[in-house]
Amino acid sequence: MVASPVTRSAHPSDLWPGIKAHFGDTYTDHPRFFPQMFDVVDSTMSKEEYVEDNGMGIAAEKAEGAPITYDGTLEGYKQTIANKSYALGAKISREAIDDNLYERRALPSAEKLAMAMVYAEETIAAAIYNRASNASFTFADGKPLLATDHPTLAGPQSNELSVPADFSETAVEALSIQILKAKNRRGNRIALRKGLFILPPDLEFEAERLFGTDKRVGTDNNDINALKANGDLSGGYICNPYLTDVDQFFVRTIVPSGQGLIFQDRIAAELEQDNDFDTKNACMSVYRRFGVGVADWQSLYGSEGA
Repeated sequence: MVASPVTRSAHPSDLWPGIKAHFGDTYTDHPRFFPQMFDVVDSTMSKEEYVEDNGMGIAAEKAEGAPITYDGTLEGYKQTIANKSYALGAKISREAIDDNLYERRALPSAEKLAMAMVYAEETIAAAIYNRASNASFTFADGKPLLATDHPTLAGPQSNELSVPADFSETAVEALSIQILKAKNRRGNRIALRKGLFILPPDLEFEAERLFGTDKRVGTDNNDINALKANGDLSGGYICNPYLTDVDQFFVRTIVPSGQGLIFQDRIAAELEQDNDFDTKNACMSVYRRFGVGVADWQSLYGSEGA
């Protein structure tokens, strides 16, 4: 990164008339992805703690005249999500401002700093997904976000395909069945529903073929698209260019808001501008605080690809 002020030497062409246009910093921006991939919640502390509740077991048969069986809720793992600070600044010499004929286009601006923060938000949020199967990045239960052996009171449970598979009708059906059979921490069935599918750009065309037809894809049969007919695809899909694995895919499940994939909004982006008295440099910066993490691993299912 450039630490020293932007001087006239950084944009020598702008000291002379005749520049037709600047390019390289005004590409059309992507829509925001992280608000679709996380529950965005307000935060008022430096860090927030999320505690697993293991619930209660199944009701037991009571023999005549015998006492009832008692049970109680149990506290499970604790997941802490810290709010971190992110910032970026720029300095511009007084002379560069005085002599630059195209000041608003070529020199650093509030809009460029704001976009730098957008890139930070999206990159950091996407990293939760990019590391989902990486054993070096574990959560409070000691497992990566996607794992076949999350420890629970009822034994190991899985939120990924036991045999990694590429995105396809067959793989999505297998993942859908796994979600339908989901259990809570005590081993009782829960009614998880599928929401948004999250894919890398490499799977966009495959996804459109699957999501966009009422019939099965790539067969000579006239069978219906059972996934679409059952509503398994009703949450739609997005292709996020910040995802780095070309064949890994995910589906968010519908869990209570603020208890699954979490983006903590601590301090909204603040743009500031000032002038340094001694150097006469113009200074500007953007500052933001947020935290990203996961409380309930059952809020996301997926496959790391074959």
